[in-house]
Amino acid sequence: MSQDSGFARVLSRRDVLALAFGAMIGWGWVVLAGSWIRSAGSFGAMLAFLIGGILVVFVGLTYAELASAMPKAGGELLYSYRGLGVTPSFICAWTIVLGYISVVSFEAVALPTVVEYLFPNYKQGYLWTIAGWDVYASWALVGIIGSIIICIVNYVGIKMAAFMQTVFTIIIAAGGIMLITGSLFNGSTADMEPLFTGGMAGLFSVVIMTPFMFVGFDVIPQAAEEMDIPYKTIGRILIISVLMAAAWYILIIFGVSRALSPAELENSGLATADAMAALFGGAWAGKILVLAGIAGIITSWNGFYIGASRLIYAMAQAKMLPDFLGKLHPKYKTPHNAVILVGILSTLAPLFGRKMLVWLVDAGGMGVVVAYMAVALSFLVLRYKEPDMPRPFTVSNGKLVGFIAVLLSLGMAIMYLPGSPSALVWPYEWAIILGWLALGVVFYIVARSRHGNAADVLLNEKVRENM
Repeated sequence: MSQDSGFARVLSRRDVLALAFGAMIGWGWVVLAGSWIRSAGSFGAMLAFLIGGILVVFVGLTYAELASAMPKAGGELLYSYRGLGVTPSFICAWTIVLGYISVVSFEAVALPTVVEYLFPNYKQGYLWTIAGWDVYASWALVGIIGSIIICIVNYVGIKMAAFMQTVFTIIIAAGGIMLITGSLFNGSTADMEPLFTGGMAGLFSVVIMTPFMFVGFDVIPQAAEEMDIPYKTIGRILIISVLMAAAWYILIIFGVSRALSPAELENSGLATADAMAALFGGAWAGKILVLAGIAGIITSWNGFYIGASRLIYAMAQAKMLPDFLGKLHPKYKTPHNAVILVGILSTLAPLFGRKMLVWLVDAGGMGVVVAYMAVALSFLVLRYKEPDMPRPFTVSNGKLVGFIAVLLSLGMAIMYLPGSPSALVWPYEWAIILGWLALGVVFYIVARSRHGNAADVLLNEKVRENM
């Protein structure tokens, strides 16, 4: 993809930071913070996010260097191709697409969940029961309508999506800062007991969720061709966004644990909002927090629409996916068919009910970790294979950083496998993983049979543009 590829270069530094940070913090901190504390204890949950944050910082450093060196749409696809070859590049890109679409679908389920906090008992029109959860038409309709609106915003242009991202990220920050400061003045250290629960199993049950919670900084490479900033700055903004997100999650857990006792946490349907209400002595405060959470749903939803659609577009351009997904809209300069595909998948998610939230977190998290491992390995290989590759953002002690990133990613991936105390749940979470892999195998075989080694040729051309 060259400079005249058709993408509009309109994103500023502020736009890029809001895109990544807003995508990472999203809504998960509102709906899941209580379950993190119940699973691992207050300090245990904070420790889990510190561990996850360390993993993501090392992986983020590899991304930062590669994104600055190869500022092209479909980042992971190019990095892993240049380092590992065409088949690993497909695997890497396909697994991160699963992570992105999982987040987009997660937000489509999260929206009706939060609306239920604002308007209790609004569910009408029973449809069916999935994994013990009753799905209602009115509940699913909220998620479906939200999905369609976000799809339209992304269809009509990146600048509108970026402006919306900045505005709603500011709203999230205001709500979160209110919760954190309130806990410092009105919270209780005694409520933080027990500091640890569930032993190692409890700790790792939260740790495996952290890759999904941090996913978002990697949206930056997907929009690289739409940024109007120096390439070196891309890497810096990426690392800053990761550090900001790690601090955010740890402080939110700290705030919630100081606001609610273990008994109150156990009985809370939406612990973060209930914590806000307890700290400020009124239901109004909880509703403010929920509004910040809705802003988080929108930023995460929006950010991953951008990431998923650009990566699908790049894979289609490389003849790895059907050609119609590799088209740009003549007026809006967006990969409109890829946007519509992501929208369809997102729109279906609410029909599976609220249990889908955890399934998507875990299954999408595994996809993200596999892709992180492939990127880290590509980074390491390129340090040996192409030591003189131009690197506008150069990581110090790169080989050591690469080794650590690979080992941490591998260790995280093992925790999803059978036999681990935090293994994926059968059949639901494994069905998502295996179904996605099967679909990928079909696409790859069809693409190779129709286009031969075209993917290798096209990706090689893109890589050479950066030499």
